[in-house]
Amino acid sequence: MKMTLVAAGIAAALSVAACGDNTTTSDKQSGANAEMSQQAATANPFFKPATLQYGAPNFDRIKFEHFEPAFREGLKQHNEEIAAIANNSEAPTFENTIVAMEKSGQLLSRVSAVFDNFASADSTQEIRDLEEKLAPEFAKHSDNIHLNRKLFSRIETLYKQKDALGLDPVSIRLIEETYKEFVQAGAKLSDEQQQKIRDINEKLSSLTTDFQSALLAMKDQSVVFVDDVDQLKGLSDSEIKSLANQAKERGKEGQYAIVMSNTTRHPILSQLENRALRKRVWEASANRGYGGTEADTRPIIKKMVQLRAEKAQLLGYDNWADYVLESRMAQDPKAAKKMLEDIVPAVVKNTKAEQADIKAMMNADGIEGDVQPWDWLYYAEKVRQQKYAIDADKVKPYFEFERVLKDGVFFTMHELYGITFEERKDLPVYEPDVRVFEVKDVDGSSIGLFYADYFTRDTKRGGAWMSSFRIQNGLLNQKPVIINNLNIVKAPEGQPTLLSFDEVQTMFHEMGHAVHGLFSDVKYPSLAGTNVPRDFVEFPSTFEEDWALNPRVIARYAKHYKTGEQIPQALLDKLLAAKNFNQGFDTLEYMEAALLDLSFHTVAPGTVIDDVGAFEEKALKDSGAYMKAVPPRYRSTYFQHVFAGGYSAGYYAYLWSEVFAADAFKYMREHGGLKLENGQAFRDNILSKGNSKDPMQQYIDWRGQEPSIDALLERRGLETEANN
Repeated sequence: MKMTLVAAGIAAALSVAACGDNTTTSDKQSGANAEMSQQAATANPFFKPATLQYGAPNFDRIKFEHFEPAFREGLKQHNEEIAAIANNSEAPTFENTIVAMEKSGQLLSRVSAVFDNFASADSTQEIRDLEEKLAPEFAKHSDNIHLNRKLFSRIETLYKQKDALGLDPVSIRLIEETYKEFVQAGAKLSDEQQQKIRDINEKLSSLTTDFQSALLAMKDQSVVFVDDVDQLKGLSDSEIKSLANQAKERGKEGQYAIVMSNTTRHPILSQLENRALRKRVWEASANRGYGGTEADTRPIIKKMVQLRAEKAQLLGYDNWADYVLESRMAQDPKAAKKMLEDIVPAVVKNTKAEQADIKAMMNADGIEGDVQPWDWLYYAEKVRQQKYAIDADKVKPYFEFERVLKDGVFFTMHELYGITFEERKDLPVYEPDVRVFEVKDVDGSSIGLFYADYFTRDTKRGGAWMSSFRIQNGLLNQKPVIINNLNIVKAPEGQPTLLSFDEVQTMFHEMGHAVHGLFSDVKYPSLAGTNVPRDFVEFPSTFEEDWALNPRVIARYAKHYKTGEQIPQALLDKLLAAKNFNQGFDTLEYMEAALLDLSFHTVAPGTVIDDVGAFEEKALKDSGAYMKAVPPRYRSTYFQHVFAGGYSAGYYAYLWSEVFAADAFKYMREHGGLKLENGQAFRDNILSKGNSKDPMQQYIDWRGQEPSIDALLERRGLETEANN
């Protein structure tokens, strides 16, 4: 499998030359090495394909000490496979070059898929140290492939001949995507320029790992400990007990620990009555990496921004965003920024109206002065209760985790796509709370495996995400093995885990990513599943969110955990009416983060950022999106998406994708809503296609036209303001 398009978790490589000759050794040494290799292969579960169904990982056999040997052997094998392709004396053909690349690196893909998940969902200091150790070597390995002149010559020959090869459209697209990937990596540059690219990539890889390690360190360093339980007024007894358990686990028995969420805002801020504690919590969250914790990521950010701009210039682009977006649907940062700035006036207007309501509520409580960031969520909840009389503590009992999962998420997937989830307790997992389900199609045939890792723990990074242990593809006859990760706080033993409605929608969202991977029906691994442009990948997941409010779905899962009573219609009506409440705040904090991302990545090469905080403030003021009381969803120092993930210059993609999602949901609702016929058409034209066809064409094939922004504005309750 191709390194960048498929094994995209750990991104690049070992210092072993990709096409070098093997060193000759004595027969005795060779025999000894062969014997050792055989012993390692027998003991190491990665060395052979997993024996479990669909190649699911043998978690009961995998140990930390298996990773590094498997990585090094995987890199060695991949080097040899790439060398054989590049040095093939036969003329290049689609089979002996492109298809051969698709089949390569299978051991490397196996170990990377498992390690990537451990590094995010069950990390230890050992894993972080190994990640840091190997990151520069992976960068070299990736460069050894993409900057291999013999290999690129074969690819370029096929690219020029593609229309005369008699290939099907998907195979031609694979040639085009492979060629584009190599050119963007620097395949056409001079030797001197390529060496500079190699140096930059190695540095960026190390900096990315440093940033990831700092984020995990921040999680421990930013914990807010509370001595007096009276300061926790506003929380339920169950929530207070959970905070006590968190403190006990950290050696602070008798205290209460508030662990920061991944975003600037913290959900607990909507509940805490104690304003001083709210300020402590907000500052602990917002100041991570700015001196509020020992881990200071500002130097990392400055260096990464400089290196990315320098790399873009070497490749012939004005800035990093121009380089990144060339292969995205938006195509250039101006289009992405325009999409955001076009709705800034409506969003700011809406947010200021919300702020006025909050200030009035604060004044009624005897608090004068400006609305502060730590006031917003608390008083927004009070305004919500005043306008809609919704008490979050009265809503949560109707969203019990297990019922939401089975009678909400799984039920929706069955009604829309005809699939069922059968729990497989016989398959090993890496943590006791992880569950495995076999996914069955309408006709009862098996589609693949779905792993569910829904609960938070200290070893898991913040947020929610989907990834794959195995990507579907017809070339190797592989079925998908998919995992969803969330960060729901599990209730203490013997008590039900009750969810906020945001958490309910997040479960639906991540399942949207999961079915995008599960329904993939593509021949080539590099084009399969969620290997689509970043500004399209969030479309299927965002589309699934709105089914959480479908009347038939709500009727199934929104039942009181004690009595089984259906959520009262009056309460449900208020919940539905309140759906767009605080959307100005929600939209603005997201847009601020997206605009920050674009601002950092449109700086010209050579630009020196002296003060990260000042840069942030200026960027937001220049775009008209700055409001002191509404900070960005992620400040730069803990903005994992763009400084340790794959969303650099691409965080706008969530809103871009939401344009598609809102338009798609409205269209489906107008054509019968939740029924198998609708789901099957969506599955056939979009969810099964991966990147085997241009994403916009996929949408047109299904919808009959491109999406409009109108449904997005309606979805967020901004239509009236935007049209003024």
